[in-house]
Amino acid sequence: MTISDKLYAILIQGGSWKTILGGLWVTVQIFVLALVLGTVLGAVICLMRTRKNPVLRGIASVYIAVLRGTPVLMLLLLLYYGVFARTGLKPVTVAVFTFALNVSAHVAELLRSALSASDRGQAEAARTLGFSAWDTFRLITLPQVLRIAKPVYQSTIVNLIQWTSVVGYVTITDLTRVINNIASRTMQPLLTITIGMLIYLALSYIIFGLFALSDKLKERAHTTT
Repeated sequence: MTISDKLYAILIQGGSWKTILGGLWVTVQIFVLALVLGTVLGAVICLMRTRKNPVLRGIASVYIAVLRGTPVLMLLLLLYYGVFARTGLKPVTVAVFTFALNVSAHVAELLRSALSASDRGQAEAARTLGFSAWDTFRLITLPQVLRIAKPVYQSTIVNLIQWTSVVGYVTITDLTRVINNIASRTMQPLLTITIGMLIYLALSYIIFGLFALSDKLKERAHTTT
């Protein structure tokens, strides 16, 4: 069996390419929704973590510690087969919620670290010049926080893409499960799984490319102003 025959069996025969695209679409949906929800929730948790109120700060600290220290797969199994077992929630919904929780803990911690590393002297100078607290945060502190947090946030996004590969454990037919099914059908696990890995790698480099593009656009905007 030639390599072209193997590729035909894996990618074309029986409409395999449609199945792969379907699994990829499920993966992308879970990834995007979890990222958006997790980022918003992470910002809220970070706000709680930086408050002077010891109760809020304590709740946020425990939240971050537990979710960052819990394997994503174990959390997914706990929520799907335990917490939400009788609620009738769809597996995809539970998966999105699971990954959003995990991402939020990482985002909250990276934002808190970035906030601590920002130059407070500039913020104090802005307040001295008459800037309001909101304007100081929006114009001085926030740009610094985003710049400092950006590399770690990029890694968090790529990690999320990889984490989604475990959703097959809760009956979701995502990209990984589709690749596994095709490998079993064609009896070509090495080539099929390699193709799946390349697809995940492509998704990761799309993220890297988008971040690099945003950096170039900012540099161009600064040079033209």
